Amino acid sequence: MTLLRQTESVRVDGARLDDLVAQLGPSGAENVVCRALEEVAVRLSHAERCHREGRSDDMRRAVRSLIAISGQIGMHALARVAADVVACVDNDDRIATAATLARLLRVGEACLGELCDTGSVTI
Repeated sequence: MTLLRQTESVRVDGARLDDLVAQLGPSGAENVVCRALEEVAVRLSHAERCHREGRSDDMRRAVRSLIAISGQIGMHALARVAADVVACVDNDDRIATAATLARLLRVGEACLGELCDTGSVTI
């Protein structure tokens, strides 16, 4: 048996973070980013749970909200994949929804790791 390991490489938009710092100052930007990261984590978890329970309308709402939140803090890949999930739900394509949601969870984990765990992006 062969196990395929799927990974997602992401890049957080440093210019977007710089804009936040310029607009809000370092502590204000850090506050916005921290709250946004918490929301992203909560909504990803909620979307996955809704999908598992067959609540596609609730999943769609959770994923749709990720588009604006992730764009606000420079997670453009997450916003794009979230839009893809919404399109799959709107097209009532269950297989594509499951696949793109799985990708959304991988991208979300990678984005959160980029900003939280590695410390590679500083504010």
